[in-house]
Amino acid sequence: MQIATWNVNSIRARVDRVTAWLERTGTDVLAMQETKCKDEQFPREAFEALGYEVAVHGLNQWNGVAIASKVGIADVETSFTGQPGWGEAAVVEGRALGATCGGVRVWSLYVPNGRTLADPHYTYKLAWLEALRANAVEWAQQDLPTALVGDWNIAPLDGDVWDMEVFAGATHVSRPERDAFQAIQDAGFREVTREFTPDAYTYWDYTQLRFPKNKGMRIDFQLGSSSYAERVTGAAIDRNERKGKGASDHVPVIVDLAD
Repeated sequence: MQIATWNVNSIRARVDRVTAWLERTGTDVLAMQETKCKDEQFPREAFEALGYEVAVHGLNQWNGVAIASKVGIADVETSFTGQPGWGEAAVVEGRALGATCGGVRVWSLYVPNGRTLADPHYTYKLAWLEALRANAVEWAQQDLPTALVGDWNIAPLDGDVWDMEVFAGATHVSRPERDAFQAIQDAGFREVTREFTPDAYTYWDYTQLRFPKNKGMRIDFQLGSSSYAERVTGAAIDRNERKGKGASDHVPVIVDLAD
């Protein structure tokens, strides 16, 4: 089975590109982030025409997550226990979606950006990650293979950004964020893509010719429970999907699982 994650940066703008990729690769499960639409606006028909079932969770033109699967979708959850909300109204945003697909529990996650180290959104990000860690402790103890996949908005290693000097004092590389990422691994989850793709980015900003200059970041990951990680036979990052007209600023991160 093949499971992929992709921050599509507006599914309505990129549905043709995403479905063409699915048709070409035959990926069984695709977790999507930053879909940027309400549930009723999601272009389900394009996925269903290819034989995929779709679960979606989007509240407005921001955030939004989805899962497309051709191996079934069951037990859908639109948040995890204790997921914090944002703002004075503490709205639980469309940032987490869980579903069981082909015997694997998949969580499509869009971790808050953080903005700056002094921004309330940074505190929100750390609280969000801590709540996720608390759930990860329980999920890791279950027999069901579980994958936490998506846009983590964290570069865990210095080599995950093109120049650490540029990121000095910025989000994504701060010690608390990196510690939060490690804490989820310590809870019983292993990042399963790096050993197959050790020196690769998953995101390049649209500005300043960042992609042609390969000034990117590695912020999209798949973290698997032990029963997921032990089935991984390979992984890839499809850099070609950042090329051409209408590309997302992120690319698919793909994992192959043994039956």
